[in-house]
Amino acid sequence: MSSQSPSPATQFISHAPGHWPDVSPEQWNDWKWQLKNRVNSLKRLEDLLEVTPEEHAGALLAGSKLSLSITPHFFNLIEPDDAGGPIRRQVVPRVEEGHTAPWEMADPCGEDSHMPVPGLVHRYPDRVLFLVTDRCASYCRYCTRSRVVSGAGEQELHTNFEEAFAYLEKHTEIRDVLFSGGDALLFSDDKLEYLLQRVRAISHIEFVRIGSRVPIFLPQRITPEFCRMLQKYHPLWMSVHVNHPRELTTEVRDALNRLADHGVPLGNQSVLLAGVNDSVEVMRELVHKLLLCRVRPYYLYQCDLIQGSSHLRASVAKGIEIIEGLRGHTSGYAVPQYVIDAPGGGGKVPVNPGYVLFHDDEKVVVRNYEGKIFEYPEVAIPFTNHHKTELCPG
Repeated sequence: MSSQSPSPATQFISHAPGHWPDVSPEQWNDWKWQLKNRVNSLKRLEDLLEVTPEEHAGALLAGSKLSLSITPHFFNLIEPDDAGGPIRRQVVPRVEEGHTAPWEMADPCGEDSHMPVPGLVHRYPDRVLFLVTDRCASYCRYCTRSRVVSGAGEQELHTNFEEAFAYLEKHTEIRDVLFSGGDALLFSDDKLEYLLQRVRAISHIEFVRIGSRVPIFLPQRITPEFCRMLQKYHPLWMSVHVNHPRELTTEVRDALNRLADHGVPLGNQSVLLAGVNDSVEVMRELVHKLLLCRVRPYYLYQCDLIQGSSHLRASVAKGIEIIEGLRGHTSGYAVPQYVIDAPGGGGKVPVNPGYVLFHDDEKVVVRNYEGKIFEYPEVAIPFTNHHKTELCPG
């Protein structure tokens, strides 16, 4: 019998220690060492990578727009010989970030206009976004909140925690709180636990979510002790952010498994990015690999209209093509919902291929993933009880 090699979707690789060959395993696996040794200057970038002129200019711009910062773990994933590589495009600044297209904006999701108290965004009726910090382990070059994140943008985030807690206590319609920022998982266990305790003590809040890229940028942070702390505050959910299958290393897989083992349901939010994941083949490998990590593909976002992101923006037509290439061709669990966060604060709008071809009061005509056409009746048939039941005497 011939043995088959694992498919790419089942391969998990460690890239450690990579550019840091002299670092001990103890240091490498210390998340605080990872943070302390981030690549966060042009000089350090040039020490480790052959930087292109476009990247050199972009790194100079980063000091006034969105900081350059890449953890050693994630830096090792960067393709050294490919300036257009999918990991490199996500975290290494480029000169194109200095160009703002006419339709781009500083606050594309309209968060500032839905902020009743500093740091709390109340855009949907029953849930809020709690911006607990403006710092991340590494900075994505397409960051929606680049105006406030990293400390280099035009605005500063000044979250008023006591005002936020008071607002949550007063507004009993709020049942769901999402911690984001920045990244809440950069906090110490004690500091994050304090926030969880305060929010979970509010009786009408049913559950808490955390949006984080730390398990991918900094998997060393997901310690057993940290997971045991989270376990005390269920129901608690986590949305992670993976854009390319290369990001799912053995360390990331193990970190995600630790979270899942401690009862944290995991969903993934990807951003559709040109040159990163704008193909059916890459996205299929990504979603399959996510499921192997016990992560449900949740959203595929059209890239927000953030200033300086045109070079990373794929078309909506490409997004629809990808969803069509997944639906019916793989497990339903593997198919994310493609959404556009409507510019200016309209919220998430689902975008799907055109499966409904015709719809009136009598029928719906649909097509399936193979292109076959089917008709489903829409006529309401009154219910008639044809079987009379005799009441028993007495």
